[in-house]
Amino acid sequence: MPKIYIYDTTLRDGSQGEGISFTVADMIKIATRLDEAGFDYIEGGWPGSNPKHEEFFERMKSIPLSHAKLAAFGSTRRARVRAEEDHNLIKLVAADTPVVTIFGKSWDLHVTDALRIELEQNVELIYDSVQFLKSHGKEVIYDAEHFFDGYKANPEYAIKTLKAAAAGGADSIVLCETNGGAMPSEVIDVLNVVREAVDVPIGMHAHNDSGLAVANSIIAVQHGCTQVQGTINGYGERCGNANLMAIIPNLQIKLGYDCIPDASLRELTALSVYVDETANIVPNDRQPYVGRSAFAHKAGIHVDAMMKNKETYEHINPELVGNERRILISELAGTGSVAHKAEKLGLDLTKQSPETREVLARVTELENKGYSFEGAEASFELLVQKAVGSYRKLFDFKSFRVIVEQRGTDPQPITEATLRVVADGEEMLTVAEGDGPVHALDSALRKALEKFYPEELAHIKLTDYKVRVLNASEGTAAGVRAIVESSDGTTTWSTVGVSTNIIEASWYALVDSVEYGLLKLMRSQQA
Repeated sequence: MPKIYIYDTTLRDGSQGEGISFTVADMIKIATRLDEAGFDYIEGGWPGSNPKHEEFFERMKSIPLSHAKLAAFGSTRRARVRAEEDHNLIKLVAADTPVVTIFGKSWDLHVTDALRIELEQNVELIYDSVQFLKSHGKEVIYDAEHFFDGYKANPEYAIKTLKAAAAGGADSIVLCETNGGAMPSEVIDVLNVVREAVDVPIGMHAHNDSGLAVANSIIAVQHGCTQVQGTINGYGERCGNANLMAIIPNLQIKLGYDCIPDASLRELTALSVYVDETANIVPNDRQPYVGRSAFAHKAGIHVDAMMKNKETYEHINPELVGNERRILISELAGTGSVAHKAEKLGLDLTKQSPETREVLARVTELENKGYSFEGAEASFELLVQKAVGSYRKLFDFKSFRVIVEQRGTDPQPITEATLRVVADGEEMLTVAEGDGPVHALDSALRKALEKFYPEELAHIKLTDYKVRVLNASEGTAAGVRAIVESSDGTTTWSTVGVSTNIIEASWYALVDSVEYGLLKLMRSQQA
């Protein structure tokens, strides 16, 4: 298989995306993970631009990489300073990385209007800077900034800047689609010319302003590029950079190129989530290949066909990228969806069974009221257990009362929940305070049940809570859907409740969450 070198610039170009800020510790964690995944190049930042990147490179000197080459990023020398005296180039050498990537101007507009120098002088900057870095034993990657716009405006000059980099000794030249406006047909036309003009390996660096960064990167490879630059999850300025989470599987699975080891390909989803978590970014569920919804099926006809042949509605096996198939339960589901979902949960249902039709009817009824089981699979499992008779009732609810009191001298309101339940024939009355109604109810419920399930409750933690207004036009009388996410330290599950009363909706979701967790732990203890 032809080798394509994967160049990751998440730590530099990706960090320029809105809402993204890495600490040095974050950068080290991500760099180490990318190395483990078999990426070829990791761009660590611009050591001449800020202390954070300089600290990163300094700390990375004592952290060996097993596969990837670490690259420091910077620009060509300044116009009136010799290369050996240029502060930026000196910092690049001092970073002590095996690879240095520098960018230079390809567009005559930038030379005359941004740098405000003569066109020929810019050519000299490129040649001198590359040659200086090569004299220090560096592998030099030259990023031709704004190349596609530059070629469109003045093709002869744009090619001349590439030839200067090649003459200076650049190991590879990367064509940067900086403004993200080029069409795939333009990329093909330009690449055909560039490959004839310079005898140096060519790479592609695309931005996503037209939604074409992945497509342009793949087309570039198909037309001779051997290096692709991009970021994890498409992070980057404006609309982002080319998304390596889509580029890698497209090239490797669909087109047969060698990008990363197959074992790393099967960890691609985990890598995507890891970087999102490190960046404190909510994962994009609809991201191709690695998104949680990438292989999620909802329509009953789709699910029925897939149960017969998975290829009917999936372009690849999700396991190839470490993802999983999910069958969503909704009013659009058929009996096949319910049976398939129940089978995955270890529950015995068939398409023809009356229990399956009962579950489907109940799901349809509840979703008409505002329930959604797509993100609340634990509530759906409890519903199925009740239909097939495997549900074990742990307690009976009698009543609850929640009081929110704001006292004049207290900085925050005080919330108190009173709860009455019956467990194992014994009525329990508990009172608990909390940071809010849900927290207070959770505490009161735990107090009521800890006598009967002390070990199990100790493992169950509420980890997230969301509320969505269902019919905003009703104003304060609108119905709400509450989602509670809980964990036992190993797995997580979500439950749902709906009501026009936010406290009641939260209570329904909370009860399902605790019941599901207790039943799950009790089953595992008996196994």
